[in-house]
Amino acid sequence: MARKPRPGRTLGVFFLGMVLIYGLVAMAGSWKPELGLDLQGGTRITLIATDDDPADDSLEQARQIIDDRVNGSGVAEADVVTEGSNIIVVEVPGSSRRDLLETVKRQAQLRFRLVACSDFDPGPCAAGGGGPTIDPNATGGLPGGSVEVDPGTGGAGDGGQGGDQGNGGQGNGGQGGDQGDGDQQGTNNRPPVGFAAKNLATAEESESPDAQPSDDASDGAGDGAGDGASDEPSDEQSNAPTPAPEGGKLADDPLAWADAPNEAAIRAFNEFTCPPDGSSPNVVDDPAKPLVSCDTGERGQVVKYLLSPSAIEGTQLTDASAQIPQGTVQWVVALEFNGSGTETFANISRKLLDNGKQFAVVLDGQVLSAPTMEGLITNGQAQISGDFTEASAQSLATSLKFGALPIAFEDDVSSETIGPSLAGDQLSAGLWAGGFGLGLVMLYCLVYYRGLGIVVLGSLGVAALITYAMVLLLSETAGFTLTLPGIAGLIIAVGVTADSFILFFERIRDEMREGKSMRVAVETGWRRAKVTRLAANTVSLLSAAVLYIFATGAVKGFGFALGLSTLIDLAVLFWFTKPAVSYLARYKFFNGGGRLSGLSPETLGMDRVPAGGNA
Repeated sequence: MARKPRPGRTLGVFFLGMVLIYGLVAMAGSWKPELGLDLQGGTRITLIATDDDPADDSLEQARQIIDDRVNGSGVAEADVVTEGSNIIVVEVPGSSRRDLLETVKRQAQLRFRLVACSDFDPGPCAAGGGGPTIDPNATGGLPGGSVEVDPGTGGAGDGGQGGDQGNGGQGNGGQGGDQGDGDQQGTNNRPPVGFAAKNLATAEESESPDAQPSDDASDGAGDGAGDGASDEPSDEQSNAPTPAPEGGKLADDPLAWADAPNEAAIRAFNEFTCPPDGSSPNVVDDPAKPLVSCDTGERGQVVKYLLSPSAIEGTQLTDASAQIPQGTVQWVVALEFNGSGTETFANISRKLLDNGKQFAVVLDGQVLSAPTMEGLITNGQAQISGDFTEASAQSLATSLKFGALPIAFEDDVSSETIGPSLAGDQLSAGLWAGGFGLGLVMLYCLVYYRGLGIVVLGSLGVAALITYAMVLLLSETAGFTLTLPGIAGLIIAVGVTADSFILFFERIRDEMREGKSMRVAVETGWRRAKVTRLAANTVSLLSAAVLYIFATGAVKGFGFALGLSTLIDLAVLFWFTKPAVSYLARYKFFNGGGRLSGLSPETLGMDRVPAGGNA
């Protein structure tokens, strides 16, 4: 026995859903949709490559990566084009934002290195002249007192470590400045939140990790600091020497190298001075070589690090997202590694767990975070934590997700405000056209379907309200911007929605001409009409998907709007139009064939309308 329809309950749930949607809109606090470049203008950002004549494929690859970044959601409809041989121009709807500039220009070369020495935990770098010294009697000094290393040993050997340094890497007793008087107590560059493990109970540990980041990590053995053997950095490079590792096993294994850095690396660390203002150090980030770099931690502390060759590359990331972990209030950037990255990270996690040693996250040569390892991470999921806001976390996650730029751009990035590309009356003209078309459809349905036209009016009105609410929500959550092509896609949906009514109503009339009452005709006609309607809407969705996936710019926005309105049409048809017609079928005015019902004998071409019947 078929289940008896309950149209009143369905309509109640539908309207409750509409109330919830508008409740979300009210929480978002915006009742005006974001407009695109053609309707409101935006920001133009000009990027100039440091190389006057980069390769064409590199420039195009950089343009594509920047396009992916600014159109990460696929609906912002920003324009990214190349000009000349070394310029990329980005035009983004809306006013200029600092995080937007950072997202566009960031190189996003992400690497994970192990910390061999730092201002807070000098380790083997404390000797060799100019290195930090620690008073063992000072309050908060590192365990083991001052570290003495023979420069001739290169920091290798059992005596080079001067003890384990305890928890000096965790920043719960480290010193700032020269660290000799013990007056300045500090932390690590950030609170020792560490890398947090996820789902450790079900994570499968790797048995054969590989921590070798590069086969040529030992190139240039004994070259000393800087680029090659020279102790003085060239003008083209930074004032931070990039030390070359010594040959042998230590150079091939970042874990072993971090425990016993070579003499050239120690000398480079002691000779380098971080920018006092906390700005990014000008360093050359070679993944096969150790790196001396800096980070500005909390309270403005500038911290210097000696880092091992790269252990994990940013190319081993499969995903990056900004989120607030459960039970916290701070934004973090969540990372997911591929198979090789997961294996290497698991090995490093085992070696660094609870021993106070640090693992640095290096972005474009600058230490972003250097936490300790607080949990065994074998599932390839980690988090970068720090002083992130929502905007900065989203910006970093977007840059990491879509990869590093193959070319570098000048630091001086020009940004200017541009006006709309279309005349100011284009938006008004588009809205008037949509309203006029909607009015004509409603008038035609009222004249032709008479009483049933009330359902058409209600359905179109409900569809318009839902569409507007979804545009507002997507503007806030997905960066959707409403352009003139997008408005055209929404207007086309009016015809798609009206076609649904016509198909359903004509099916009802056909069933009644076969002798069925309206209540029965509604249910049997619906079973036939919905199959045809689903097939037609599927074709529309496929067309919208093709436009969205393969097109760019305004055409992509048109496809998105068409797909959105088609889905709304299906929702309205199933959960409003059909229940509304079933509900009206209970009244004699309709099931009795009232003259103005749209189902009268004259309309159906019959002598009389069939009566009775149960649905």
